[in-house]
Amino acid sequence: MSQESHRNPQFQETPLTQVVTEEKTAVQEPPLYKVYLVNDDFTPMDFVVWVLENIYHHPSAASVRIMLEVHQRGQGLCGVFPYDVARTKVYQTQEVARKEGHPLECIMEPDHSGSSKKNFENRRTA
Repeated sequence: MSQESHRNPQFQETPLTQVVTEEKTAVQEPPLYKVYLVNDDFTPMDFVVWVLENIYHHPSAASVRIMLEVHQRGQGLCGVFPYDVARTKVYQTQEVARKEGHPLECIMEPDHSGSSKKNFENRRTA
């Protein structure tokens, strides 16, 4: 008789040791994009301030500062956001401007500053 025929079927052999492997995944921050308002000769300054307060959620003083930067330098940074958020902000800005009859332009570009996480965390404090 073989040895297997003497084994009790109720008892199954299990390994005494098990190998457990853990898979470690690195969480990568999403790439960030800078969103700018671009100056034109027709959009009223108070509308630009309204956009900065209502779409970008900047406080009044910061909105006025950014609006003046747009007016004096040709463009002003509204914030730094993950791609989907940046694209949505650009769309919302252009839509509300068109509905109000203003030619205000809004653009986005990749943030290559190397301090993306810092910019993303500080975007609300501007």
